This record gives sequence, C-alpha cells and structure tokens, in this order.
Amino acid sequence: MSLIPAWLIARKQLRLHPFENTHGTPVSGQIDVSIALAVGATIPHERSMNLGFDFSLSGANLTALGSGALWWAEHRLLCVSDLHLGKSERIARRGGTTLPPYETRDTLTKLTHDLERCAPQTVVALGDSFDDLGAANALPADERNWITKLQAGRRWIWIEGNHDPGSVKLGGTHMVELKLGALSFRHIATPAAQGEVSGHYHPKAALNVGRRSISRPAFLYDEARLILPAYGTYTGGLRTDSEPIRSLMSAKACAILTGPHPTAVPMPR
Repeated sequence: MSLIPAWLIARKQLRLHPFENTHGTPVSGQIDVSIALAVGATIPHERSMNLGFDFSLSGANLTALGSGALWWAEHRLLCVSDLHLGKSERIARRGGTTLPPYETRDTLTKLTHDLERCAPQTVVALGDSFDDLGAANALPADERNWITKLQAGRRWIWIEGNHDPGSVKLGGTHMVELKLGALSFRHIATPAAQGEVSGHYHPKAALNVGRRSISRPAFLYDEARLILPAYGTYTGGLRTDSEPIRSLMSAKACAILTGPHPTAVPMPR
C-alpha cells in the first residue's frame, strides 16, 4: 500500500527531491493512506502566493513559511519560536562538546531573509530565543548589533520561555504571553486553550515514501492550536508520534513540513 496520502498524489503537492535529511531506514509513525482516511483528517486549502502554506486557526488566516516562521498578514506579524541563540556557548560553558560557534549567525541570517521577504511591523519571538540568560549576555557585540538592526522600525516582542525566563538586555518588549485578536501567543501549549500559538516542543514529522523516509521540522495544527517548529540551528526535534504531542493534538491534526515547498500531511502518529 502506498505511504503517500492519496490527496497529495491527486493534488501533486508532494515534491520529494527538495527535501533534505532523507535516509533509507524505515521509521515508525509513518503515514498510511488507510490511517489518514480512518481519522477523517481534514485537508486545508492552499493558496501559495509563492510565500508558504496558507491555513486558518480560529478565523485567523495564517501562512507557514518554509523556514519555520509564521506569517499573519492581517497584522503584518512574523512569529518565530525557539531560536536558542548562543547554544554552542552555553554547551561549552557547561563543559559539553565544543560545537562550531556559528549557529547564532546562521539563525540570524535566516531571520534577516524572512524579515526582508515579509517586511513585518511586529515580530514575536515565541520563547527560548536564547539557550539561557547567560548565552544572551555572552552574545558578541556584532551579533547584538545585528539584532538591534533587525528590531529597527518595528515592534519586537520577546515571549518568555523556559530557557530564558527573564528579560534580556536587548531592545523590544518582554512578555509572558501576547493576546492579539482571536489568537494567544505563549511558549508552552496548555491543554484547554483555543486559538493558541506556541512552540517549545520542536516538532518534527516523519513519513515513509517507498523505501525512503523523510523527516522535517513541522508546524502542527488542529481546531484549537498551532505548535511551531524550532527556528534555530542546533535545536533538534521531538517526533509527532511522541508524548506529549500526541495527547495535545486532535485526531484531525495536520503537520506542515518545512522546506522549499511547505506541504501539509495528516500528523504522523
């Protein structure tokens, strides 16, 4: 039985060649057509506009960008989660493996591209923007200046995360959560929430296609919530068939795989 969802075959939305991080070993939690149909997964309408994958949550029309950022055109708002800037510095400081100290620049380069592309009036960093407060304070001057330049001329909101539970000595506004229209932005999902946008779990979706498996950071959404993928370099991820993701997301949840062509599939369980 084909492991490619039938609706993706029909609409020719699945493009295998642009995906990175592919390998030949099977993975659990693959998507099977019969499973997708059994849970009655709803397939969102896509209006690509060469920007990303369009969908709605609590009446808000949103776009998942291939980079892992979320774009809300109505409010000209760009949201990114789990940048974990300064991760290599924090690991080295605590006696861990020395990693090449370029992840902050790589993440800021990607963010610069998204800001140039979307020209947002508001940027929401959805928590764990820094790997800890020590990493925030240890950022080199050129990287701190880079962030200051990105903030210029727009509202910048730092949402509190579990890695950065206090204010940072950079521009912008520090908040525990943000309520805007029908949506609430916070770092960690709450089970009873409606219209919630969160991060924290670094979700990754894996599916089998023939003899290959594809694993990508992914947006997860259902009728009540949206969980963003980690935006930063060196962030890793939690598979969608793991707890607590399985319990948080409904049976009709979709995963939007990041990459050059953001693609929605029923969330692998």
